Amino acid sequence: MDKYQKLFKYCDEHGIKAKYDVPLSSLTTFKIGGNCRMYVEAENSSQVSKLVTDCNALGIKYIVIGKGSNIVANDDGLDMLVMKLTGDLAKVTRLDDYTFHCGAGMSLAGLCREVENNSLSGLEFAWGIPGSVGGAVYMNAGAYGGEIKDTVFSVTHIDKDGKIGTIKSENLKFGYRHSVYKENGFTIIGATFKLKLDNRTEIRNRMDDYMSRRKDKQPLEFPSAGSVFRRPEGNYAGALIEKCGLKGKKVGGAQVSPKHAGFIVNVGGATAKDVKELVKLIQDTVQNETGYYLKREIIFLD
Repeated sequence: MDKYQKLFKYCDEHGIKAKYDVPLSSLTTFKIGGNCRMYVEAENSSQVSKLVTDCNALGIKYIVIGKGSNIVANDDGLDMLVMKLTGDLAKVTRLDDYTFHCGAGMSLAGLCREVENNSLSGLEFAWGIPGSVGGAVYMNAGAYGGEIKDTVFSVTHIDKDGKIGTIKSENLKFGYRHSVYKENGFTIIGATFKLKLDNRTEIRNRMDDYMSRRKDKQPLEFPSAGSVFRRPEGNYAGALIEKCGLKGKKVGGAQVSPKHAGFIVNVGGATAKDVKELVKLIQDTVQNETGYYLKREIIFLD
């Protein structure tokens, strides 16, 4: 019995949904990638703790994928466990008039709807971001002048020893597309948000405005991984790429979006290799012609 069979046996005995060889293209918004060796759905913190502990003991690499919206998965697949948080870890609970605790597996859109229904403001900017709460916290997602850090009170995680812990907002090291979880390798399982009471109609109007802007400017009609590059200081990635004449540039099935040059879209049959080549071409061209080096925001899983 190999290490994956041992882990699969534990999952089967404890009612954890597990599968072998699940296509990563079905787990990511870019619709790219070969199979992961094993896929599981964890419904509570105890299951995550046990899975983390067992993976470490067995020498199995693992990763949690929320909505897979910032990821380009390897064409040959991944020799690792891919975990999705469901059940209790994808629910939201109201703690008081202004505070919600949300499982990391819940969609950011679901949380936005919940707080809007309760006339609470602070997450309007996130309406339309196609990610999970855990992923948004991990990278301090932001748009239209707002960031996740503006409303997070604390984050709950499973550490590398399988123990549950909590970090308060002041210790989360939030920065531009950064949090302490990019450093410590812990698994985020939930977050607590503090929001502000506001007029529900005004909240909804702001959400609708942001969504309208996204539809107008972003290539939502094609699979993508969202913004490809971090915003360079004093400029914008999309503007620099367009200035260099790369709008519409294709490598295989990957294309710099003609609608927004800050996005690479899958126009059909794109591979991770295509995306990597196109990213490198963009970085080299922009640096040579403008002096700016564009740092990636998307994550390549290899």
